[in-house]
Amino acid sequence: MDKPLVAVVGRPNVGKSTLFNAIVNKRISIVEDIPGVTRDRIYFDAEWLQYHFTLIDTGGIEFLAGSDNHIAISTKAQAQLAIMEADVIIFVCDGRTGVTNDDEQVARLLRNCGKPVVLAVNKVDSPAQEMNVYEFYSLGLGEPYGISASNFLGLGDLLDAVTAAFTKVVTENEPDERVHVSLVGRPNVGKSSLTNALLGEERVIVSDVPGTTRDSIDTVWKHHGEEMVLIDTAGMRRKAKIDLPVEHYSVIRSLRAIDRSDVVVVVLDAVDGVTEQDTKIAGYAHESGKGIIILVNKWDLIEKDSKTAEAYAETVRDKLAFLQYAPILFASALTKQRIYRLGDLIKYVAEQQSMRVSTGVLNELLADAKLINPPPMKNGNKVNLYYMTQVSVKPPTFVLFVNQAEWVHFSYVRFLENRLREAFGFEGSPIRLVIRGKKDERE
Repeated sequence: MDKPLVAVVGRPNVGKSTLFNAIVNKRISIVEDIPGVTRDRIYFDAEWLQYHFTLIDTGGIEFLAGSDNHIAISTKAQAQLAIMEADVIIFVCDGRTGVTNDDEQVARLLRNCGKPVVLAVNKVDSPAQEMNVYEFYSLGLGEPYGISASNFLGLGDLLDAVTAAFTKVVTENEPDERVHVSLVGRPNVGKSSLTNALLGEERVIVSDVPGTTRDSIDTVWKHHGEEMVLIDTAGMRRKAKIDLPVEHYSVIRSLRAIDRSDVVVVVLDAVDGVTEQDTKIAGYAHESGKGIIILVNKWDLIEKDSKTAEAYAETVRDKLAFLQYAPILFASALTKQRIYRLGDLIKYVAEQQSMRVSTGVLNELLADAKLINPPPMKNGNKVNLYYMTQVSVKPPTFVLFVNQAEWVHFSYVRFLENRLREAFGFEGSPIRLVIRGKKDERE
């Protein structure tokens, strides 16, 4: 099950971003490091006690009479989309300034949204200011929680109220052995058309209007007698002349589908090529350790010669440099060109994700690797590689024991990863290689 989504909303300058940073327990910069991708500062995974959820930061909502300010309109639209997507909403107000007209209008919007709302009165930094909290009962949203995001005061009670409102909790149920496949990508790249083509029927609504798909749809798909679960992810909802803020939320929907997938099919539009949005989504799938297939849809619209596919694949590899291991399939949901190869490819990548290699075979590979390319010295000290073992699958994860973990350069780790791929494949699957020193082993 995907994680609950919590949106932080309110008018400008009430401390939403400060609260966001306090809850995720780190200062999130404008960009986030994912290999080859810049990620917008609007979402982050957080946890409180046993609960795990995704937190969204939004811009301030302003109600300016007769405003034609595009930024203000777009920011308001962005926050409204967060409200529609969220499972729980944190409404942040400023305890120093008291209830304002904008607070009342935001509260009216939230009372009508049908979602659980937790009211946070920020900037309550002293006992004397706690009396200011009571006037926020007038917003009609239940008990207000006085907090100070900058001083980390009152956050425990606030998060208790947020998590108590969750209607879904990720639990350990009986495992579903079927391969779960999410079709992710930007709006209007053909995800729903691809789902219908694979199923051989109009199972989901298809439209040229971006945003036709409203929610993730799980569908059982039988391929050569084997059941798989297809997750057709929602695209964005677009309002006229408001494009940019809405684009962010197609990413959020894709992230939620990726979290509960075994294999992720990143669907690209052959005409548009790889965009920044595609890179964000693919980067998250890579970081999440999912099996990945790159499917270039609408291939029938490209003028081709004998070298077109090879040149296009090289461009994709260049722009998605962190996905060198992912197979690329050129297809067309409209003409059904090559789409039936996708089922076999999904099954193959799922098998690669679950592959186990014995410790004995791994140490033979390690011995050969040391002969071909001995680890470099570190400050005159010799790096000793003792042994390697596999500790988990999905993704395949290996632990290499050495004398000093900090002496092993990342370039040598990459060399070992390449040796693992040369020997065992792991096509379509990321590899995790953990370096552990003697000190780590004792601990």
